[in-house]
Amino acid sequence: MDLLPYVPADEDAVVDLWQRCGLTRHWNDPRKDIQRKLTTQPELFLVGKLKGALIATVMAGYDGHRGWVNYLAVAPEHRSKGYGRFLMQHVEEALTARGCPKLNLQVRSGNSEVLEFYRKIGYGVEERVSLGKRLIPD
Repeated sequence: MDLLPYVPADEDAVVDLWQRCGLTRHWNDPRKDIQRKLTTQPELFLVGKLKGALIATVMAGYDGHRGWVNYLAVAPEHRSKGYGRFLMQHVEEALTARGCPKLNLQVRSGNSEVLEFYRKIGYGVEERVSLGKRLIPD
């Protein structure tokens, strides 16, 4: 898999992948999420391509206190081949190089497959309550 920076020509394939992976929700417009990411650390929005086909994504960021990962996705037919692990390793290295001391991410509580993936690569569930407030409606 080739790891490449996101480019606008990838947009339709990225949104399709996120939908196939169950990452989109009606209250989050994925195209707006992409445009917003491109205004802040766009170099941390990466796509994975295999023989030219987009099969994976990861969107990361560092706010000076914690790193975050969003939209880690690997096409269902390409899972369990190490691509997700490869993407996370790359992001961890990129954030560490920026001086990021800790990486956070959120997983929907019922998503046991994804929780197990993260457990296998060293992430643990932390006792937190995730709070949110929408400031700009999509």
